[in-house]
Amino acid sequence: MKPIRIAMVAGEASGDMLASHLMTALKSRLPQFACYGIGGPKMEKCGFEAWWPFDRLAVHGYVDALKRYRELSAIRRTLLKRLLADPPDLFIGIDAPDFSLWLEKRLREKGIKTVHFVSPSIWAWRGGRIKKIKQAVDHMLCLFPFEKPIYDGAGVPATYVGHPLADEFPLHPDREAARLRLRQPEQVPVFALLPGSRDSEVRNLAPLFIAAAKLIAERFPESRFLVPLATRTTREIFEQCLRDAEATELHLYVLFGHAVDAMTAADVVVVASGTASLEAALLKRPMVISYRMGGLQYRMMKRLAYLPWVGLPNILCNETLVPELLQDDATPERLADAVVQWMEDKAARETLESRFMNLHQMLRQDTASKAAEAVLPLLGVENDAP
Repeated sequence: MKPIRIAMVAGEASGDMLASHLMTALKSRLPQFACYGIGGPKMEKCGFEAWWPFDRLAVHGYVDALKRYRELSAIRRTLLKRLLADPPDLFIGIDAPDFSLWLEKRLREKGIKTVHFVSPSIWAWRGGRIKKIKQAVDHMLCLFPFEKPIYDGAGVPATYVGHPLADEFPLHPDREAARLRLRQPEQVPVFALLPGSRDSEVRNLAPLFIAAAKLIAERFPESRFLVPLATRTTREIFEQCLRDAEATELHLYVLFGHAVDAMTAADVVVVASGTASLEAALLKRPMVISYRMGGLQYRMMKRLAYLPWVGLPNILCNETLVPELLQDDATPERLADAVVQWMEDKAARETLESRFMNLHQMLRQDTASKAAEAVLPLLGVENDAP
């Protein structure tokens, strides 16, 4: 029997993880299949043939995307030519919408079935993009429950598969064990500061977070601050900001990674908007979301946005569960006051934990299995799932 062939494109580490889990789930349902395209090390461990490594697609902001446009366009056109010359049974684009949707549209026009895994944020801005998605995608795999009705209304077949982090994170995080791993005392106030993963984010937010930490330490003198940073560059930027603020007296610990441990150990998390805010919610932590960017970019994004929130916990629960302090509202005083309020309101913390438990259970759907079940009919394979 001829093996089923699936082409995939994953553009970053999170896509590499999603794709590897999907490949594992498909292996249990398909007798044999080959998988190739653009991917990362986790996919390769599952038998993926990487024609290009996923980090070739990585861009950091608009400027970097413009600088690398010709390189990325050449990769995309070469990949398209190769796939059209020897068509796969199915193409799956994992996130990376600016790269993959262009490719999916042209493959679909030639009769190749296409799946997109992780909906672009049409619910937050760029709502007109759904017309292009309809032209490009045979089936959309959605991580959030409110996304499927949007696609149903637009006539795009879609399946809600849940969020993989909800499968990965325990329902009851072990705060004591996390503090032990990070060598933090059990009885002192601990705060996690997550100023983002990009250099520009850390430059914008580090001075704000450090100034707020100084104010928090005045209120809670024994405070410990954990700052997990993903790269050497972001660590150097933060440490320079710490020196510039003359804040080296703070009990502040810059960590190389360990973001999940830091948030689990914390009493309150101060976090840039993004996936980290969802992680904090799944860890049932009180948080304050804060963000700053260039004035022009902020005005553009605010004009395009049509939701009242930027933080995933608030968006998913459709209400303001946690404070969002953005741009001019993001001052050290307001940030510190919001953190102190969480510390002093035990009833609010308990209510928030209950709401986040409900959110976690809603998102915990065994994402890889559900995604595999949605993909099988497009391969002409009978789905035996109940």
